[in-house]
Amino acid sequence: MKKATTNTTTKSLHPRNKHNDRYDFNQLITVYPELKAFVALNKFGSESIDFANPEAVKALNVALLKQFYGIDYWDIPKTNLCPPIPGRADYIHYIADVLTESNHHKIPTGKNVRVLDIGVGANCIYPIIGHQEYGWTFVGTELDKPSKATAEKIISNNPGLQDTVSIRLQENKRNIFKNIIQPGETFDITICNPPFHTSREAATQGSQRKLKNLGKAAEGKPVLNFSGQNNELWYEGGELAFITNMIYESVHFKSQCLWFSTLVSKNDHLKNFYTILKKVKAVQVKTVTMEQGNKVSRILLWTFLEERQQESWSAKR
Repeated sequence: MKKATTNTTTKSLHPRNKHNDRYDFNQLITVYPELKAFVALNKFGSESIDFANPEAVKALNVALLKQFYGIDYWDIPKTNLCPPIPGRADYIHYIADVLTESNHHKIPTGKNVRVLDIGVGANCIYPIIGHQEYGWTFVGTELDKPSKATAEKIISNNPGLQDTVSIRLQENKRNIFKNIIQPGETFDITICNPPFHTSREAATQGSQRKLKNLGKAAEGKPVLNFSGQNNELWYEGGELAFITNMIYESVHFKSQCLWFSTLVSKNDHLKNFYTILKKVKAVQVKTVTMEQGNKVSRILLWTFLEERQQESWSAKR
C-alpha cells in the first residue's frame, strides 16, 4: 500500500477567508454597537482593541459573527475558550480544499457533507463557520456537560443552525471516536483543535507567555481571552498523547470517514505522527502549515481510502 505525503505551507490567510483585510471597526460597530466601548487607537495610530481583554475579544467575536456569518446570538461563559475567528476559518477553508481534490476539483457544499468536530467547545465556532460558508452538516462532541449546553443554546438561538448542527456527549475522556461514531454512520472529515498542554501548570505558563507577547505584565493570575476549561487546554501527556490516541482509534473507523484531521501545535510532534500513520497503514497523509502573524499552526490529515475509493465516496454524496 503506497503512502503519499503532501506538505503545504501558506504564510497568509486562505484566499477564501473573509478576514484577509483589516477589521473595519466602523462596520463592526454598526452591526454590534457594544463593541465601540473597546475600540481605541493603538500605538500605530490605527483602531484596534486590547486583545488581552477577554471582554473586548468576546465583543469583537460577536460583531464578526454577526457581520460575516449571520449569527444573531453568540454567548459563552468567561471561563470558556474565546477563539480567534480568522484562524478558525482558515482550518475550515483548508479542509474544504482537501475534500475538493476527490470531488472532481469542485468544492463540495450542502447538507450531505458531514463533518465531525471533536471537542466542539462551548463556542461552537467550527460548525458555525463551516455551515455558514459551505452549508455542511456538523456533529460536535463534548466532554463537558455545561459546554455542551452552551453550544446547544447557540444552536437553538440561530435558526439556520438548528437542523444542521448537533452535539453529542463523550462520556469517556479516554475515547475520541468510540461511542460517538455509530455503526453505519459516515463522515466526510473529522476535525479537532486538541488540548496541547500536559497540565494546568503548563497551560498557565503558556497563558503568561501570550500575555507577555501582547506587551502586558504578568501580575497575579492571568485573565485572558485564551483562558479555557481543563479539557480545552490540557490532557495527560499533552498533544502528543491525544493525537497518538486519535490516530490509533481512527483505524477502527477507517471505512466510515473519508478523511481524519487535527491541528498540531508543535512541529516536533509531526515526525512521531508520521511514524504512527505509517504503522497503521494510512494511505495518504497531508500537512498544511499555516502562518498567521506570529502564530504558526498545522493541519495534519490522513485517510485509509485509496484514490479510487475517495472518488467513489464523493460520487455518493
